[in-house]
Amino acid sequence: MRLCVFCGSSPGVRPEYRDSAERLGRQMLRREVGLVYGGGSIGLMGVVADAVLEGGGEVIGVIPSSMARKEVAHSGLGKLHVVEGMHPRKAKMAELSHGFIALPGGFGTYEELFEVITWSQLRFHRKPVGVLNACGYFDPLLKMIDHGIEEGFIRPENRGIIAVKRDPEEIVDEVLKLASPEKSWVDLREI
Repeated sequence: MRLCVFCGSSPGVRPEYRDSAERLGRQMLRREVGLVYGGGSIGLMGVVADAVLEGGGEVIGVIPSSMARKEVAHSGLGKLHVVEGMHPRKAKMAELSHGFIALPGGFGTYEELFEVITWSQLRFHRKPVGVLNACGYFDPLLKMIDHGIEEGFIRPENRGIIAVKRDPEEIVDEVLKLASPEKSWVDLREI
């Protein structure tokens, strides 16, 4: 079982963000869950990867060649897929994972999170999507989603695509409960 983690290439301003990333990595390690992530050595990406690596867990990075050349690729990974761009990166990360968890991050994290939510809504996959809402970081974003529901742009039932927890142990448990190797990509002809 592997989970894909989306998170910032920055550590953020609060030490709690770093702590949450580290705790998430340890929870995954404790449950023998592999990590798939963006392949970086910096920010929260590096923190969660290091937490899993320190315990001998599986860590697979996927990074665009342009970023790998800028020396942000994590040098301690067992597997590092170097791909040609962001679209192949996200596709490879999704292919290798049984579910997704987003930690605090910037535009890239938001974009990755919303893409897998959209893929789920369109039934391109049946994998769980979780948000580790450390320090309430995602509260404004979740409020915006609720506003989209109120205004008729998001179906109320699609709000349930996103599991939200503030504790790393709880979000790992929730996503693992919903994940299974059988819940994978859906053939678009089935829709």
